[in-house]
Amino acid sequence: MHYPNLSALTADKTRALSNGPVCLILIEDQIAVEQTIRHHAALGFHTLIAFCDPAIALPADVALHRVDHDVTQPEALPQIINTVSAAARGAWIYYCYNAEFLFFPFSADRNLREMLTFVTEERRDSVLTHVIDLYARDLTTHPDAVDLEEAWFDSAGYFAIPRRDPAGALLDRQVDICGGLRWRFEDHVPPARRRLDRVALFREAKGVVMGPDHRFSDPEYNTYACPWHHSVTAAICSFRAAKALRRNPGSRDAIATFHWPKSVRFTWQAQQLLDLGMMEPGQWF
Repeated sequence: MHYPNLSALTADKTRALSNGPVCLILIEDQIAVEQTIRHHAALGFHTLIAFCDPAIALPADVALHRVDHDVTQPEALPQIINTVSAAARGAWIYYCYNAEFLFFPFSADRNLREMLTFVTEERRDSVLTHVIDLYARDLTTHPDAVDLEEAWFDSAGYFAIPRRDPAGALLDRQVDICGGLRWRFEDHVPPARRRLDRVALFREAKGVVMGPDHRFSDPEYNTYACPWHHSVTAAICSFRAAKALRRNPGSRDAIATFHWPKSVRFTWQAQQLLDLGMMEPGQWF
């Protein structure tokens, strides 16, 4: 189905939003659009919804809903999340951008619905995801920094900062994760955009909304684990930061390469991320 706006999508919620888990893909440009959609379609989502400009081409042979929407506006993400959440009662919802790819523990052998069943049994309503910046090694051959055949990422340099409330008190089980390209090239990245933590997978609950900082109004949604043991986390392998650094004239002229001694080639396997400690299986085996 093709919807002209968000309102049309939610008005048709019985057809478009009744089956979860729901995958929301915000498409900013034409880069890796088909690969992003096919990757997530294979993970086990019941419903895929693409939000994009009408000029963006989408694969015709993948079952998905299309919504005309300008996702480049600063408020676009909270607007989409909160509007869809209000209509998709009780559903698990995931969001990402094009040229981003979700991986979770054992995803080579198990589908997303299996993991979410376990998370629900653990009485968790969210899964913290760690964004991992992907990039091309050769920026001359790949000037947009996107190379799906030979992607690289940083194997080290990530760190977590305990999160505090406005009064300075530590927030329970909440951290700001930093590192990747945003850390190495922080002079070109505004402070508000340096975080790698993202609550990209969550279950809708009445009254819980996403704020402008992309955190949720229920503090428990923003935690990395339950109070009694480690919980499952996931990873979003993303070319988005690399694309932005290459698109911006200031950073493009200042950065000759993203490659450094800690770069490793991405194998497109969840096990590689588990071995490097970039995902947590928790009690799920």
